[in-house]
Amino acid sequence: MWGGRYTTGPAEIMEKINASIDFDKRMYAQDIEGSKAHCRMLVATGVITAEDGGKILTGLDQILAEIEAGQFTFRRSLEDIHMNVEARLTEIIGPAAGRLHTARSRNDQVALDVRLWVRDAADRADIQIADLQSALVSRAEEYADAVMPGFTHLQTAQPVTFGHHLMAYVEMFGRDRGRFQDARRRMNESPLGGAALAGTSFPIDRHMTAKDLGFDRPMGNSMDAVADRDFALEYLAAASILATHLSRLAEEIVIWCSAQFRFIRLTDAFSTGSSIMPQKRNPDAAELVRGKAGRVIGALNTLLIVMKGLPMTYGKDMQEDKEPVFMVRDTLDLCISAMTGMVRDLTANRQAMRDATLPGFATATDLADWLVQNLNIPFREAHHITGHMVKLAEDNGVDLSELSLEQMHEVEPRITQEVFEVLGIDNSVRSRVSYGGTAPARVLEQAKLWKERLG
Repeated sequence: MWGGRYTTGPAEIMEKINASIDFDKRMYAQDIEGSKAHCRMLVATGVITAEDGGKILTGLDQILAEIEAGQFTFRRSLEDIHMNVEARLTEIIGPAAGRLHTARSRNDQVALDVRLWVRDAADRADIQIADLQSALVSRAEEYADAVMPGFTHLQTAQPVTFGHHLMAYVEMFGRDRGRFQDARRRMNESPLGGAALAGTSFPIDRHMTAKDLGFDRPMGNSMDAVADRDFALEYLAAASILATHLSRLAEEIVIWCSAQFRFIRLTDAFSTGSSIMPQKRNPDAAELVRGKAGRVIGALNTLLIVMKGLPMTYGKDMQEDKEPVFMVRDTLDLCISAMTGMVRDLTANRQAMRDATLPGFATATDLADWLVQNLNIPFREAHHITGHMVKLAEDNGVDLSELSLEQMHEVEPRITQEVFEVLGIDNSVRSRVSYGGTAPARVLEQAKLWKERLG
């Protein structure tokens, strides 16, 4: 590989630490795709002959078929996917294979391969998240009127609907898709032609290879082309936020499945048992999604730390960009699929959810709002009055709706019988008709909009 400069081979440990083929062989399709585009451009610009170009393209197609058939031998002594492909190409077509690397360096070649791979990973994440959103929207429609307590600080706050709660995650995952799409737009520039770092003296056509590979344009600076890993960082950042959202939903599934809540039930397909306690039904899939978020966030930190001290342009440190990205793609594959499966699998316990709204005075805000709207009391005063009412109900061991009108008059004499209309859980939920509110009609409205967006 190194030509005449080196007369002996590397030490065994040097070969081991230097080689990346054990993991970068995953980029074989991208490497061959990039090489074919480079070859076609070299022929078109007259840098190599059409005859040699034809041999190279035929040989690359054969290598692709061998790898996909499991008939290709990857050799660590050849370091990486690029040299493994080139060595096999030489075996197939002879000296003409050596012309493929004209006007190209492994620096821009690997930058291209990783960028193509990450672009595919971003597209895959977008499709998978859309499927998860569709599952959530379907369940939200089904449970648009299922009343449950909404929480702040994990304390009962106000009544909401289960459908509304699920639609919150549809919105969150929608932003995740937007981040992957934004990152994809920025990464869609081709580094090929940057060569080692300074470009090349050959009359190459970088716009041709960029178009051939589906990029919007070539990158405008050859040093940036080989040094940049922003695209991988952005992918990992988007993945980390997505993993955080998946983890939050997973945590809620764990809570909702507990005997203390009983809000939902997962079937045997997404539950496990205990080796000693026969009564247990553990939501292990949710717990693992929650746990794997740490891997994804850690991968982002890993690459940030790798890149933070690197001078321009390429350093071997950048070989460490691939394993975190590969691992995150695999982890997201698993976690998004598991979460989509759980959402489609779960059954909500409407009665348990409704019963959980009773303790905690979930309609206290409705009472305060009623005082403002019907007695023209400033909200701060209404808040104070309602606080006295809650204390009165607590002292009597009842809910707000169970106080008598006479008891309420002890706190505020102007209250009328109509106040009981807002103290019911269903009335409270139906009253939240502001845009994006929890009223069942609004939930169904948002579900319809998202179904249209998702197609």
